[in-house]
Amino acid sequence: MPWSNQSGGGGGWKGGSGGPWGQRPGPSGQQPDLEDILRKSQDRIRQAMPGGGMSGTLAAFLAAVAVVVIGFFGFTTKVNQEEVGVVLRFGKFVRLLPSGLNFRLPYPIEVVEKPKITVSNRIEIGGRSSADSRDIASPRDNESLMLTGDENIVDVVFVVFWKIKDAPDFLFNIQNPEGTVRDVAESAMREVVGQSDIEPILTEARAKTEAEVLALMQKTLDSYGAGIQVAQVQLQKVDPPDEVIEAFRDVQAAKADQERVQNEAQAYANRIVPEAKGDAERILQAAQGYRDQVVAIAKGDAGRFTSVYDQYKLAPDVTRKRMYLETMERVLGDADKVIVDGKAGSGVVPYLPLQEFGKKQQTVPGGQP
Repeated sequence: MPWSNQSGGGGGWKGGSGGPWGQRPGPSGQQPDLEDILRKSQDRIRQAMPGGGMSGTLAAFLAAVAVVVIGFFGFTTKVNQEEVGVVLRFGKFVRLLPSGLNFRLPYPIEVVEKPKITVSNRIEIGGRSSADSRDIASPRDNESLMLTGDENIVDVVFVVFWKIKDAPDFLFNIQNPEGTVRDVAESAMREVVGQSDIEPILTEARAKTEAEVLALMQKTLDSYGAGIQVAQVQLQKVDPPDEVIEAFRDVQAAKADQERVQNEAQAYANRIVPEAKGDAERILQAAQGYRDQVVAIAKGDAGRFTSVYDQYKLAPDVTRKRMYLETMERVLGDADKVIVDGKAGSGVVPYLPLQEFGKKQQTVPGGQP
C-alpha cells in the first residue's frame, strides 16, 4: 500500500529529505513506498545477523519488544508533583490523575491536560514590576485611579495572589484565567473604594480594604465557576493623585501634630489629676484628724469638768480651794514673785531668785559654764 502525500506540499520525514532507512527514493515531493521500506529494512537486518538470516523466534521477540515499548509510551503519562492530570476522552472530562506515572488510552482517544495547582500566581493591578513581565501587557490608562465615596480620587496599586482550586472548572469554565482574575480584582477594588472615604483608605483601613476585596473577588469567581482560589490581596501603594499629593501630605502632617498635642495634653492630665486628687485627699485626712483631735479635747475637758463637779458636790470648800490653788499655780508659775506676809514684821519676806542665778551661770562670757 503506497504512502502518498495528498496535499502535495512538503510532508515526509523530519530532519531532511531522507527517511530513517536512508535516502528517500522517487522524484521530489513524492512519499516512499512503505512496503519497499520494510523490505529494505528486513534485508539490512538479515545482512547484519550472523549467517545472513534471522529466525522466526528472534523476529517475534523483536516485534514483541517493539509492541511493549510503543504500548508503554503510548499508554502512560507522567504528572509532576505540582500538577494534576485532567483526562479528556474525545474532548470530555472523565477523571483526574495524581502526580506520578499514570496509564491512559493513547492519543487521540484520551488527552491529558496538566495545570499546576500548587503554584501561586501573581497579578499586579495599577502597575508592573519586573516579576510581572508575563502579565497581559502594559498597564491600562488610569487603571490605578479610583473614585472614593466622598468624591475624591485615589491612586491604588495592589497585587493579587491566586492559585487553582478546581482544575476542571479552571480549564473549561473560563477562557482567559489571568484576564478574568485581573478584571474581577479591579472591579472589586473599585467597588470597595467607591464605598469608603479617602481618609480611612490612606491611613488605618488598609487591612480592612484588603479583606473586603478578597471576599468580593472570591464570591465573584465562585459565581463564574472559575475554579480559582484567591490567596491574598496586598495593597502596594495608596496615594492621592500626583497633582494634590503635597496638599494631602500637609493635611496628614497637621493631623499628626494634632494627635501629638492631644497625646501630650492627655499625658499632662494623667500626671496632674492624680497629684491634685492626692493633695485633696491629704487635706481631707488632715481636716479629719484635726476634727477628731478637737472633739477628743472637748470631750476630755467636758469629762474633766464633770469629774470636778462631782467632787465639788461632795466637798465644795475643799474643791473650791483646790481649784483656786491650781489656777494660781498655772498663772504664777513663770512670773517673778514677791511674797508679802502681813504677819511677819514689816510684811516683806526676802526672796532669793535661784532660777536667775542658774540662767546667768549658763551664759558666762567665753563660753565657760
